Amino acid sequence: MQNTSWPSDWMRATLGLSVLKALDGGATYGYAIAAELEEQGFGTVKGGTLYPLLTRFEAAGWVTTQWRAGDGGPGRKYFSLTAPGRRELAEQRELWARFAATVDGYLNQPGHHTRIPEGGTDGNP
Repeated sequence: MQNTSWPSDWMRATLGLSVLKALDGGATYGYAIAAELEEQGFGTVKGGTLYPLLTRFEAAGWVTTQWRAGDGGPGRKYFSLTAPGRRELAEQRELWARFAATVDGYLNQPGHHTRIPEGGTDGNP
């Protein structure tokens, strides 16, 4: 996947939904989530961004965690979606599809400008 640097406000808006999606395939750990997102074209997601988000998901009851021994290395904290987490993913996915269609529809309309009457101030004093 191409390595694109997306505007940070776009990433903030979509990261939560994308992380929920990354967890949809089963239990996984933070580094693997970041690697998947990078592979899918989101760019680099730093641990300082990802782990607080996962902590918020855990507090919301959307994920559970489990420590598992590593293969010859330190243990890893695995995250799994709960039933409420799967419902949240489904709701956010549906809302995102509607929002993206709305934005796309607007962006693809022919340009138009509101005519300002002669001497008008367009609401500005």
